Amino acid sequence: MRSIPYNPVFFAYAVVTPTSTTLYIDETKLTAEVKSHLGSSTAIKPYDAIFSDIETLASRQAQTADANSNVPASKAKYLISTKASWALSRALGGGEKVEEVRSPIGDAKAVKNETELTGMRACHVRDGAALTEFFAWLEDELVSKRTKIDEVEAADKLEAIRSKHEHFVGLSFDTISSTGANAAVIHYKPEPGNCSTIDPQAVYLCDSGAQYLDGTTDTTRTLHFGEPTDMERKAYTLVLKGNIALEVAKFPKGTSGFALDTLARQFLWQEGLDYRHGTGHGVGSYLNVHEGPIGIGTRIQYSEVPLAIGNVISDEPGYYEDGNFGIRIENVIMVHEASTSHQFGDKAYLGFEHVTMVPMCRKLIDVSLLSGAEKTWLNDYHSEVLEKTRSFFEKSGDERSLKWLKRECAKY
Repeated sequence: MRSIPYNPVFFAYAVVTPTSTTLYIDETKLTAEVKSHLGSSTAIKPYDAIFSDIETLASRQAQTADANSNVPASKAKYLISTKASWALSRALGGGEKVEEVRSPIGDAKAVKNETELTGMRACHVRDGAALTEFFAWLEDELVSKRTKIDEVEAADKLEAIRSKHEHFVGLSFDTISSTGANAAVIHYKPEPGNCSTIDPQAVYLCDSGAQYLDGTTDTTRTLHFGEPTDMERKAYTLVLKGNIALEVAKFPKGTSGFALDTLARQFLWQEGLDYRHGTGHGVGSYLNVHEGPIGIGTRIQYSEVPLAIGNVISDEPGYYEDGNFGIRIENVIMVHEASTSHQFGDKAYLGFEHVTMVPMCRKLIDVSLLSGAEKTWLNDYHSEVLEKTRSFFEKSGDERSLKWLKRECAKY
């Protein structure tokens, strides 16, 4: 039914009046089961028919507005989303007849209910196990067996591993499988026949995600299978510190992602470094992996919507050295009410809960740059990852993955 790659959604309009319901959609997107569910009470029309029909509806409404409202028809306006098309606005009468606002539906969708939050926790455990199996396999192939594997072959292997897990539907976006200099290209996409062979002596960045029936995942891990340079280790550790700082933040209700962005960048800034992308984006629940209106970054629109309990968002600072290497660490985090000693102004305070269950790369961490609190966080995180994912490999007898997991989750 999907109209957009990697997203289980379709393009459609619906018009609901007191007497009728009409769905405007490419009818080939509807299965017999869906049509049966909709029943005879819902009319189905071609997608493009909405524009002529809405024009007729608007004209009819204008004729009856004076009799049914205290607002004269000449002053009545239609409320439409800022994301609505110009064609829809024009069909309703143009600028004089419409008022654009941020859709309250989008705001509500970004606040996940308990079922959705529970699903996000569960699917990230399965997804974390898949990524651990993939990284253990990749290291074994590159280092022990000296196999030549290109970026696309690695991405395909990861998808095959994910597909074995319960509730898997497909990927949530094109996997960014990138080695060396390619990892410095933020939105890199390897193509068959036009990609690099993975170099075990260079940084490998993998940004990937999946759609499960109970949630959507998006995880980035940067690894090194050889001996990283001092700069690679320093950059990775500064990015890690920023990732941790954002996740452990506590902030008053009403705070936006725009206000929190500097927490993730502060350690890079102290060294005169930065990155040219947002720090976080909203994540759907078996929906779009990029979901508005919330976000963490320097875009002014991120100041318009405060973070709220139930929001699911990514935490992904990075650093990129053109032509050399790229670093990004991404966890998905969820907003919840935080416990604080005080509540200034009688405001509730909020914090984050991580759901991503994949180890950080030991070879790239310069422990001397971590504070005691950061090391404690890292040890606690790795203990949780080990506890929640080890059973996948114990049950399957996958000694390679279990050994890799234990090594990467060892205490500092």
